[in-house]
Amino acid sequence: MSVHVLVLGGTTEAREVAAALAGRPGVRVTISLAGRVSRPGPLDGEVRVGGFGGADGLAAWLREHRVDALVDATHPFAESITRNAARAATATGVPLVVLRRPGWRPEPGDRWHPVASMAAAARLLPELGRRVFLTTGRLDLAAFAHLAELHFVVRSVEPPEPPMPPDVQVVLARGPFTLSDETELLRAHRVDVLVTKDSGGAATAAKLTAARQLGLPVVVVRRPPLPQGVTAVPDARAVLERLHLPAR
Repeated sequence: MSVHVLVLGGTTEAREVAAALAGRPGVRVTISLAGRVSRPGPLDGEVRVGGFGGADGLAAWLREHRVDALVDATHPFAESITRNAARAATATGVPLVVLRRPGWRPEPGDRWHPVASMAAAARLLPELGRRVFLTTGRLDLAAFAHLAELHFVVRSVEPPEPPMPPDVQVVLARGPFTLSDETELLRAHRVDVLVTKDSGGAATAAKLTAARQLGLPVVVVRRPPLPQGVTAVPDARAVLERLHLPAR
């Protein structure tokens, strides 16, 4: 009898989970992507693209496709997807495993300014600098659109769409980024403040080291909390353990 695992993806960790599951005898893996990135790269398992239609739609999909386990390996800031996954798992009785890579931690010399939201980050920015390296992703630019007096350098995988700040320079790039890359970018654009989400992981962590070495303030948007009663595991190995599958 085969086991069908649905992985809600879009992250490096989701790729790792899918790769760990694919090819195992008796395991079928489907990885679901939101479709916000046009070229996501090769993935193991069956690939599904697009939304489910909320918690009810996801629950219906779990039932229709006879899913035996649900793995939420989405971005730490994909709050609505995680909430829907928890509700759908409860409604269907399908076991849920949430994977969240550990967040970043400040080190000596860091000038971090933790905030709870994008709106709070936007309110704080004028006190910290005038040339902003904004690395929160193209979907969060609306919170900063009113800051006409600041110059923004925005990095994203796909071109952003309005609303966005009027004085903005877009850098299209996909991580990982080296310390040399980040230091050069900060210097070339004369950045005096960095804004980031606490995404965690190594792919984009070099910007924090570069900011520390250059003495720049960093506005760090904290992660949203997990739904009540939901706990997370830190990596693909822990997901396999929760699914009672030995790591290879």
